[in-house]
Amino acid sequence: MPTSAASHGKITPLFILQFCVVLIAIGIVASRPGAWNAARFAGFCIAVPAAVLLFTARWQLGKSFSVTAQARELVTWGIYSKIRNPIYVFSALLLVGVLIALQYRYALLLLLVLIPIQMARAHQEAQVLEARFGEEYRNYRRGTWF
Repeated sequence: MPTSAASHGKITPLFILQFCVVLIAIGIVASRPGAWNAARFAGFCIAVPAAVLLFTARWQLGKSFSVTAQARELVTWGIYSKIRNPIYVFSALLLVGVLIALQYRYALLLLLVLIPIQMARAHQEAQVLEARFGEEYRNYRRGTWF
């Protein structure tokens, strides 16, 4: 059964920890000494919306969030109505934004490791969800991106 907006959002210690880490990263970008050049501004403009969307998705996933692939409920509302794996998408964008803003160009190579890992995790999660929800998940998958 798909999750509705009524069964979302549980604030857990892990959620708070993740939120604090992201706030610290954005705080470092915002308060770092030096000029606000184009790279810093562009990175900040990528990182902040990505962080907002990341935590919106995390909150919408609610009790269905887990570190390992599990199929508690099929969340199909909110951001999940358009993107199957918004936490992966927006965490990668957040990292891109922070690294651009801090002008750590070579650190962007981390994406060569992060993206394949996230894609493998998404594939594993898709298998678990399809095994549990079957045709309902396949229909959902056809109507969403990544």
